[in-house]
Formats: sequence, C-alpha cells, structure tokens
Amino acid sequence: MPERIPDISIVVPVYNEEGAAADLAREIAGAFAGRAFEMVFVDDASRDQTRSVLTALKAELPELRVLLHQKNSGQSRAVRTGVLGARGAIVVTLDGDGQNDPADAPRLVDRLDAGGARLGLVGGRRLKRQDSAAKRFASRFGNGVRKALLKDRAEDTGCGLKVFWRESFLRLPYFDHMHRYLPALMLREGFEIAFEDVNHRPRTTGASKYNNLGRAWVSISDLSGVMWLRARSRNPQTVTEA
Repeated sequence: MPERIPDISIVVPVYNEEGAAADLAREIAGAFAGRAFEMVFVDDASRDQTRSVLTALKAELPELRVLLHQKNSGQSRAVRTGVLGARGAIVVTLDGDGQNDPADAPRLVDRLDAGGARLGLVGGRRLKRQDSAAKRFASRFGNGVRKALLKDRAEDTGCGLKVFWRESFLRLPYFDHMHRYLPALMLREGFEIAFEDVNHRPRTTGASKYNNLGRAWVSISDLSGVMWLRARSRNPQTVTEA
C-alpha cells in the first residue's frame, strides 16, 4: 500500500534543545492524533545531543522526520529547510524550546483551512508571556515600531507558532530573520492574514538563543529591508488565463 501523503507538516527548528525536543515531539503527535500529519524537526547543527535524541525517537514516532544542517545557519534558514522538505499543503511552525503549546496548533490549522487560499497565514498571539520583564518590554517596543512602519497589524510577530500554506510561503523572498516578518511579507504578496490567541509556557530546559541587544541591532537592518521590499512591490491582484 502506498504511503499516505500528509495534509499537515509541523516544522520545528531546533538548536541545542536535547532536553526539550523529545517531549515536544510527543506533544505534537498527541495534538494531531487522528489527522494526516508529519513532523519535520530541523537540527541546525546542534552541539549537544539533540540530533541523537531525535534520531532515536523515530522508532517511537513514525511521523517524525529529522533534517540535519551541516553548518549552523539560524532559525529562518532552518524553517525554510523544513518547509522545502515538507510534504503537507499546510505548514505549522513551532519553536523548538517547548514554550509554544502544540495543543493550540490544530485550532490555527482549522482557521487557515476555513479561510481558503486567500488566507495566507494565521499567526499565534501569546497570552501571559512567560519571559523576563526585560524581554517582554523589548518585545512590546519592537512589535510597536515594526507594526507602525510595516502596517502588518501583527502584535506578536515573534511568536513561533504560525500556520500557513506551503505554496504561499514559497512565494516569499528569503532572507535571514524573515520568520519575524511573515505577516508583512504575506500582505506584500497579496494574501490575507489573521491572528489567534495562544498559550505561552515557561522554558524548562536549555537556554535562549537570543538577547535583546543582538536582536535590536539586526532589527534595524531587517526593518529597512522589508520596508524597501514593500515599497518596491507591485501586485496584479488576480491573474486569469484568456
């Protein structure tokens, strides 16, 4: 019997998450039980045992696939690797640290599916964020500046839980850190976007890969680039064949 092609691909970029990866994969499997899905974990050249933990877990979770980067290339590249390798028409992204709750993901999938092809993305909006006060302040400030400049209506673009059509994502320009600008890039391509409130959990293992100073530094360049992309966009609205 030929293998069934999944409808949904859950893409999870991971880097040095040996303590969180296995439990997260099991949670995802539980959340999507009864659906045609696959999990695509992308190991971004971890230096701990993340790779071996995930590889061993494949015997327990047949839906699990593990893609490996030879060189550490960042979260956006890992997401793109996962989307390129995904077989489902719908892609779900989750952060690999376990702070996104997989139980929220099916609801966002249903919202996207109900919206049809014009709804390009449904993004998570974290409630009661379980981060430090400094990180929450920096996030609010950054989101406010980005929303004002890009007019993407996204209050929490840093939330790793996002759901989108694979085909829609592949139309977008790739650049490092693009995962934080998916709402604006989807709007630029002519898609509609929507947002749903989601749970946020404290990190229980590992360490954050970002700091406020480093994020602020690259955000200046990123914002300028995305503003240029928006300014240079010309959209035909619809395309028909005579």
